[in-house]
Amino acid sequence: MEYWWTPAKTKLMSMIRRIDLRTGTFPDASLEQVIPRATTNVADATKTVTPILEDIALNGAEAVARWSLTLDGVEPPSLRVPSSELEKAAASLDSAVREALLESIRRARIVHEDQVRGETVTQVVEGGTITERWIPVDRVGLYVPGGQAVYPSSVVMNVVPAQIAGVGSIAVVSPPQKDFGGWPHPVIMAAAHLLGVKEVYAVGGAQAVAMLAYGVTLPGENCRPVDLVTGPGNIYVTAAKRALQGVIGIDSEAGPTEILILADSTADPIHVAADLISQAEHDELAAAVLVTDSVELADKVEVALGERVQQAKHSQRIEASLRGVQSAIVLVRDLEQGLAVVDDYAAEHLEIHVENAREVARRVTHAGAIFVGTYAPVSLGDYCAGSNHVLPTAGSAKHSSGLSVQTFLRGIHIIEYSQQALAEVAPHVLALSGAEDLPAHGQAISVRTHT
Repeated sequence: MEYWWTPAKTKLMSMIRRIDLRTGTFPDASLEQVIPRATTNVADATKTVTPILEDIALNGAEAVARWSLTLDGVEPPSLRVPSSELEKAAASLDSAVREALLESIRRARIVHEDQVRGETVTQVVEGGTITERWIPVDRVGLYVPGGQAVYPSSVVMNVVPAQIAGVGSIAVVSPPQKDFGGWPHPVIMAAAHLLGVKEVYAVGGAQAVAMLAYGVTLPGENCRPVDLVTGPGNIYVTAAKRALQGVIGIDSEAGPTEILILADSTADPIHVAADLISQAEHDELAAAVLVTDSVELADKVEVALGERVQQAKHSQRIEASLRGVQSAIVLVRDLEQGLAVVDDYAAEHLEIHVENAREVARRVTHAGAIFVGTYAPVSLGDYCAGSNHVLPTAGSAKHSSGLSVQTFLRGIHIIEYSQQALAEVAPHVLALSGAEDLPAHGQAISVRTHT
């Protein structure tokens, strides 16, 4: 199969490559062959983090502090952030940011409260019932990144569903910052305080995941081991989550962020360019992909990118993302081929800028979150839509969901059968236990029913 890459025609139009699928036979082959995602080798990162995990398992808080100094260049005054620091951060929070965080929290609660699942009782036969109960995880650790950007929004996205699920013990971890005395960024601490979270640690990276998994002894109140760790992080956080899965539960393995925009000739090229740039701003490895059947739109978006990137605060980071192999403008024959591309790629963030956008959005089966129409850009979901922005990446939207109340709940079946109901089903159980050559299973039934 041949795919044609159209080189840039002018300096302004050289920001992103173009791929033409109109003459190919897609979807017979995967889009991954055409637009490979950014290379992130978690296996190699696991080799790097393994000594850190082993050291912390053996040496506890001392090892956590030592690795923080080595990797972050700063050792916090204490691993646990005192409540006085959380209160001070909240008190000094810019009023506009406070108002925005409170609104983000309010909207997230509205959406996540509707995700709570009630107890259900199913009568299978007379005298035989199955009750399904949803019980919250006892204790969780919520990771909030603090690298190239500051993410108080991630505090909201992690904490709100955990609280609504009924989790009784919540610990937030975020990297120590040199510029703030070794504490996490003040806006992160303020967000935690606004949410009523009292247990916050100035720890990031693999060492934070290890501390949460194993627990450490601290002056005063210890950091107890958690049952589940959620939240996005860099490749070393991802590697630590993978390595410790089983010791702890995890939500997902987060990769670089990605946006795919499906657009036709009705789309506004300035809006499309702005939205591609908004995600490219995260990381040099971020993927920004436009899928369109309009050459005219593609041309206009390329020009808009060339103009707008130069004006952006993080222009170097954005340009590196847009020039990477993971980003492209993809030309398709029509909407049907475009939808095939969309479902094959399974983007973390999918925007729909086409006629009848709502109807088209409902035809998509693979996406972390779908943003419909001109007035629902990804940035809205990042902060204040009410949806959750912790979403599956790297194609895992084909089998996984974003963070939700369900992430923090465990379903338990309670089985109740009467003597008569058991006697009625006993022959079937005996037949199946015999077929599996597990006669003791059948005997556990027959001693009760005398069959």
